[in-house]
Amino acid sequence: MTLLRTQLGNTLRGHRLRQRRTLRDVSGAARVSLGYLSEVERGQKEASSELLASICDALEVELADLLAEVSLQLRVAGGGALRPVAPSDGAPAAEAETPAEQPAAAQPVPEPALALVGAPARSALRRGEAVSLAA
Repeated sequence: MTLLRTQLGNTLRGHRLRQRRTLRDVSGAARVSLGYLSEVERGQKEASSELLASICDALEVELADLLAEVSLQLRVAGGGALRPVAPSDGAPAAEAETPAEQPAAAQPVPEPALALVGAPARSALRRGEAVSLAA
């Protein structure tokens, strides 16, 4: 099982390396110590939402996009299988059918585990673009 903090760290490191930026550069821009950022990237520290937002700002990556990317990677790493949940009344959970046993129309479509709705994109606001939220 992949831990959330490990996948978050791997994804943040990937963005930083694709931008060819150093830990020192990103830690300065995010106003976090170099050592702490290194621990977050290695999955050794659990980053707060404020810290993640600051690192994302430094990397010019939307927090919602980072979380969606991590969610997808966790789903793929976990095999994408949906696990049965035991009923809250204490009764044993029924055995779930495997995807091959389910009719094609009944197979669940994977959805992102995390979703942020209604927040205008910070990058669009930084570029001065108009952001509208339609109902």
